[in-house]
Amino acid sequence: MNRVVADFTAESTGDKTVRLKDLRGKNVVVYFYPKDSTPGCTLEGQDFRDLHARFKRQNTVILGVSKDGIASHEKFREKQKFPFDLLSDPDDKLCEKFAVIREKNMYGRKFMGIERSTFLIDANGKLRREWRKVKVKGHAAEVLQAVKELAE
Repeated sequence: MNRVVADFTAESTGDKTVRLKDLRGKNVVVYFYPKDSTPGCTLEGQDFRDLHARFKRQNTVILGVSKDGIASHEKFREKQKFPFDLLSDPDDKLCEKFAVIREKNMYGRKFMGIERSTFLIDANGKLRREWRKVKVKGHAAEVLQAVKELAE
């Protein structure tokens, strides 16, 4: 699990480009979610928002990632008052890097989509934890606990 995560660059809210390498020295939480403004994704973002100050005290940056475009991300972020950036991954580059595209099944229809997943990268750029098939309730608090354990 202690492997260095390859550098990546992605378009972000706030009219910027986020590059993983530029975040060295901070812990980074990258959470992948299926779609802006859907119930589970909204709740997950709100949980990270509500704990944001505590993540920040632990020298940790939060980045949300979905395939939605920047315009959709900006609306979602503004409406939910997210204090962290959302990255757009329309061509699946980040999704492939973290292997989060899975076959999903909704109402009997099979399709490929983002499996809700979270990755904790330490200040040296090493992957320290990953969560797959995330259940939203209590997840952000569990990630915060893992961040705190890094400091011990």
